[in-house]
Amino acid sequence: LMLQNENEGVDVINQRSLTDNSQRIKNSQTNTTVLTNRGDEYINVENYLHENKRDADDEQPRLKRHLEKKYDKACKFCKKHKTRICYVIYGILITAYLAAVIAACSLNFQRALPLFIITVLAIFFICWDFLMAKYEDKVAALFAPGKRYLETQWFWMKWVLRAAFLITIICWLVFDTAKHGSRQLVSFGGLVMYVLLMFIFSKYPTRVAWRPVFSGITMQFILGLLILRTKTGFDVFNWLGIQIQTFLEYSDTGAKFVFGEKYMDHFFAFKVLPIVVFFSTVMSMLYHVGFMQWLIGKVGWIMQVFMGTTPVESLVAAGNIFVGQTESPLLVRPYLTHITKSELHAVMTAGFSTIAGSVLGAYISFGVSASHLLTASVMSAPASLATSKLFWPETEKPTVTLHKGLQRAKSESTNLLEAASQGASASILLVANIAVNLISFLALLAFLDSALSWVGSLFDYSQLNFENICAYVFMPFSFMMGVDWEDSFIVGGLLGYKTFFNEFVAYERLSTLIHNRENGGNMYINGVKQYMSVRSEVIATYALCGFANFGSLGLVIGGLTSMAPSRKKEIAGGAFRAMIAGTVACFMTACVAGMLSVPGLEVPCHILLENSFNATDFPANSTELVECCQQLFTSVNHSQIFPGGNYSLNSWKGCCQILDQPVFLC
Repeated sequence: LMLQNENEGVDVINQRSLTDNSQRIKNSQTNTTVLTNRGDEYINVENYLHENKRDADDEQPRLKRHLEKKYDKACKFCKKHKTRICYVIYGILITAYLAAVIAACSLNFQRALPLFIITVLAIFFICWDFLMAKYEDKVAALFAPGKRYLETQWFWMKWVLRAAFLITIICWLVFDTAKHGSRQLVSFGGLVMYVLLMFIFSKYPTRVAWRPVFSGITMQFILGLLILRTKTGFDVFNWLGIQIQTFLEYSDTGAKFVFGEKYMDHFFAFKVLPIVVFFSTVMSMLYHVGFMQWLIGKVGWIMQVFMGTTPVESLVAAGNIFVGQTESPLLVRPYLTHITKSELHAVMTAGFSTIAGSVLGAYISFGVSASHLLTASVMSAPASLATSKLFWPETEKPTVTLHKGLQRAKSESTNLLEAASQGASASILLVANIAVNLISFLALLAFLDSALSWVGSLFDYSQLNFENICAYVFMPFSFMMGVDWEDSFIVGGLLGYKTFFNEFVAYERLSTLIHNRENGGNMYINGVKQYMSVRSEVIATYALCGFANFGSLGLVIGGLTSMAPSRKKEIAGGAFRAMIAGTVACFMTACVAGMLSVPGLEVPCHILLENSFNATDFPANSTELVECCQQLFTSVNHSQIFPGGNYSLNSWKGCCQILDQPVFLC
C-alpha cells in the first residue's frame, strides 16, 4: 500500500510538472499578455506589432510615390557631387560680390576706395595661400640656389647691412634734428639707454643673440616710420582708428536698451564696459570663422622670418596684438610643456608688453587717440621679442621648429550664433574683473593719498601723495623717452599708476589731461600744470600701452600654470623678469614714437599765451611759448600794425619778458 501511494504521488507530481511545463511553453509561445479593461480576454501585443510591421514593410514600396523617388535620387546626386556644387555656389557668390564692387567703384570710386582695397587684399592672400599650399616645394626649390648663396656670403653681408643701417640712422637723425629740433635726439638716447640696461641686467649677458634684438628694433622703426612719417601710412591708420571708433559706438544701442536713455550719466559702467562686451563678441565670431587664426599666423610668420625667432614665441607675440595675455598662449597650448625657458619668458613678455583688443575700445572711449593705440599695439609685438631675447637669451635647443609645424587652436563653437553667445558670456568675467579692480584700486589710492598727505603735513608738505612719489621715481625714464621736461613729472606719475595699479587707472588720468588741453583751460593752477603738450601725450600713450603691472603678474602665473602645470616653478620664477622686460618694451616703443612723431602746434598761440601768462606762477621757457612769442612779434614786423584781436596785454608783457624784445615793440 505504501508503494502504491508513493507511485500515485509521483504520478500526481509528474502530471503537475507536465502541466506547468506545457503552460510555460504556451506562455513562451504567446509571450507577454495584457488584460483588457473590460472582460477576461487576453491580447498578444508583441505578435500584433510584429504583424503590423511586416504588413507596413510590405506596403512601403507600394506607398512610395514618384516624387519621393525623385527626391531620393536628387539627394544621392548632391552627396556624390557635393564638392562641385559648393564650388559652383561659391563662384556665383564671388561673381555677384565682384559685380557689386565694380558697380560701386563706377558710381563713386573715392567713396568705394576702402572696399576696393579690402577686395584686392583678400584676392591676393587667397591666391597666395592657394599657390603656396599647392606649389610650396617648387617655390622653395626655385629659390634654393639664392638661399645657399646668401648662406655662404652671409658672414660679411650681415656686417655690411648693419653698417649701412647704422649710417642711415645717423644721417637721418642729423637731418631730422636740423629740421625739427633736438628733442628727437633725447628719444634716441633713451632707446640706447634701455638696450644697455637690459644687456647689463641680462640673465646670460655673454649668450645674447643680437639678431632678434636689432631686428626687433629695426622692425619697430620701420613700422613707426611708415605710420607716423608717411602720409599714406598715417592716413591708413587714422582711417582705421576712425572706423574702429565708429564701429564700437554701435554698443551704445545695446547699452541704451538695457540701462535706459540716461545711460551716459554713469559713463564708465554703462558706456565703457558694454564696449568690452561688444568687442569680445566680435572677436569670438572672427575666431570661429578662422580669420583671427589666419591673421595671427601671417603676422607671426613675418616676425619669425625677419627676426629669427621660433614659431611658438612668434605666434604668441603676434596673437597679443589682438587678444589678451591669457588668451594668446592658448594658440600654442599643446607646446607649452615642450618649449625652452627662454621661449616661456618670451611668451610672458609678449603678454606684458601689449594690450588686448577687448580693452582697446575702452581706452578709445576715454578720448585717447585710436590711431596711436593701434600703432602702439603693432609696434610693441617685435619690441617684446627683442627685449625678451636680450633679457633672457636662448641657451637651449628649441624642440618645436618650423619643420614640425604648429597645430593651431580651433573654435569650440558649432555655429556663428553660438560663437557670439560664447564671446558675450566670456566677457562677463573680464567686465567684472575690470570693475572690481577699479573700485578697489581707486579706493586704495584715495586712502594712500590721504595717509601720505597726513604724513607730509607733519613736515609742512601736505602735497605729498602717491602720484608725486611715482613721479620722482619714473621722471628720469619719462624724460629719456623724449617727454618735455616740464611734462616728465606728470608722465612719471602716470607710469607709476600703470605699474602699481593698472593701465585703466593711468589712461583715465591721461584722458583727463587730454580733455583739459582740448577745452583750453588754464595751463597752470596754483603752480600745478593742468595739461601737457601733444608730443608728451603721444609718448605717454605708447608708454602706457601694455599689461605690465603687478595685478597682471598673478593673472599670467595662474593662467599659464593651468595650461602647463609641469612648468609651474619655471613660470613663477621668470614672471617678474618678464614683467620688467614688458615694461621696457613699452618704453622702447615710446622712444621710437618720440623719435618719429612731429605733432604740429596743438593749441592756438593766443590761447596758449593767455593760459600761460594768466597762471599764478610765471611759466618756464618752453619751446611752444618761444615759438608763439616769435610768431607774435613776426606778425608785427610784417604788418607794422598792432595785431590786437586775439592777443591780450598779458600775452604781450609775457613775451616781452621771455624774448627781451626792443622797447618800441613792447
